[in-house]
Amino acid sequence: MKVRDILERKAKDTLVKAGSELLSKNPEKNVDKLFDVFEKAVHKDEENLERLKVIKDMYNNNLPTREFINDILKNTDKKCIKKLFTNFFANAAWYGMPKRAKYFEETGTKTPFVLLISPSMRCNLRCTGCYASSYSKEDDIPYEEMDRIIKEAKEFGTYYFIILGGEPFFNEYMLDIYKKHKDCMFTPFTNGTLFDETLADKVKELGNVIPMFSLEGFEEDTDKRRGKGVFKKVMHAMELLKERGVLFGVSSATSRENVDTVTSDEFIDMLVEKGARMGWYFMYMPVGKDPDINLMLTSEQRLKLGERVRKLRQDKPYFMIDFFNDAPYVGGCIAGKYYCHINSHEDVEPCIFAHFAVDNLKNKKLMDVFKSDLFKELRSRQPYNENLLMPCMMIDNTSVVREVVDKTGAKPTDEGARMMIEDKDFQRKLDEIAEDFKPLAEKAWKEQFDCKGNYKMSKG
Repeated sequence: MKVRDILERKAKDTLVKAGSELLSKNPEKNVDKLFDVFEKAVHKDEENLERLKVIKDMYNNNLPTREFINDILKNTDKKCIKKLFTNFFANAAWYGMPKRAKYFEETGTKTPFVLLISPSMRCNLRCTGCYASSYSKEDDIPYEEMDRIIKEAKEFGTYYFIILGGEPFFNEYMLDIYKKHKDCMFTPFTNGTLFDETLADKVKELGNVIPMFSLEGFEEDTDKRRGKGVFKKVMHAMELLKERGVLFGVSSATSRENVDTVTSDEFIDMLVEKGARMGWYFMYMPVGKDPDINLMLTSEQRLKLGERVRKLRQDKPYFMIDFFNDAPYVGGCIAGKYYCHINSHEDVEPCIFAHFAVDNLKNKKLMDVFKSDLFKELRSRQPYNENLLMPCMMIDNTSVVREVVDKTGAKPTDEGARMMIEDKDFQRKLDEIAEDFKPLAEKAWKEQFDCKGNYKMSKG
């Protein structure tokens, strides 16, 4: 390590220590000082400074944002908030991002900010339309492999991991992984049914785990798909974590049937009252064993979802991400560039929805995967469309996925992916959906975004 790098690391360590001390002493009264710490930490990064300025302005001028930040600082367990500060902001952002950028400069290989990993597809539920019941323990990624993957990710500066499945808490060893890699942040997407006092205590003690509970809506909608009594179990899990000051959020897959419910004031207000801090919206995608195109959002619903989320972010003390409609802020599709997915067979896919792979991590280093033709080809084509409201290669720019697969030799890793490249009737339906969405997306892009997006990030 060069002397300059050592000095810069020491300076950041000093800032992290200062921030940690503020968080351990009435943090809600030290918000201005915390902003100062952040500004000093990212002083050379104009893009992050601009983001920080937006957040600071919202804190000073928007009451729901101020309530949101103050409530987190006041009511979150001190260890949990310090882990968020040190593991996410310091390690993943302040240390990790420059480290990954430097590696990109030297090698031309882009490494991700976050890894999505499905250690197991096993689950304790049998939800309608889900295929997790067909997996056994033998299909899990072994503990030693999970440990190796995370170690290799940290070597090039990735400290943030989203854990999927299956049910992450059904996999016995993951709590040991979270404990061993105490310098990382983990976000498991969970059905919430396994939470009891003991598990809630363990999550609090770890401090570096932020669960995301999956909900399709209120009790009727959730239990209809997941089974009777599931909704109440999730509510109980939220209560357990709120009592302990553990950060958590909610993930909702939006379909034609539930999009109005999960974006309603009543639903959001309930989640805020239960202690949830953030929500992630994912559109239902035609992937998996039996993809049903009729469940996909209509073109009108899709754009309405984006408008609704942007309004809710202004009005509610609750942070929301819309996986597709927020694409203008991150330069379109970021699959294979800022994140990727490792499935339970250790196939490395560009996206949780893009089930195509050329590499498997068994007997292969993680770093070598990002040098593959698949990831290079995707990055060279991004954004796939100048209109960043049409970011996806599978449902918006449907020829792209076929061309990329043909050029790189990527193989489908599930049935829906196979249909996208082999089933002519399925392809035709997806083409029609893209064509139907295009004129409405063009109108919204012009009227709502003035045809401007984060193109700098799209080439980052």
